[in-house]
Amino acid sequence: MRTLCASTLIGEFFVIGFAGLVAMQMSDLPTATIWTVSGIAMLLSLLLCGMLTRPGGVQLGWLLQLALIASGFVIPTMFFLGGVFAALWWASVHYGRKIDAAKAHWAAEATTAG
Repeated sequence: MRTLCASTLIGEFFVIGFAGLVAMQMSDLPTATIWTVSGIAMLLSLLLCGMLTRPGGVQLGWLLQLALIASGFVIPTMFFLGGVFAALWWASVHYGRKIDAAKAHWAAEATTAG
């Protein structure tokens, strides 16, 4: 699960950075505000890569997904991109857990067979 979720978060890191650039041109918000919010979101996406196996890591990832969707109020395209990344996040968590369970099952079988 960690690899799939971390890949999604790294993709979000870049999308958030590019969204900050677009927000500078499309919104009336001060540049400092845009980069403070974007910077915090980018930092959070990187920190979450290391927190995925800790309690609450996946839930914080969901909060980041909601924030990404909510950024659509500043840049309307982010409603769509946020939804896409929320779907990717769901798939990463869902299928990542299935892969982890299958790996654990195979490891258990290898231990009992050997």
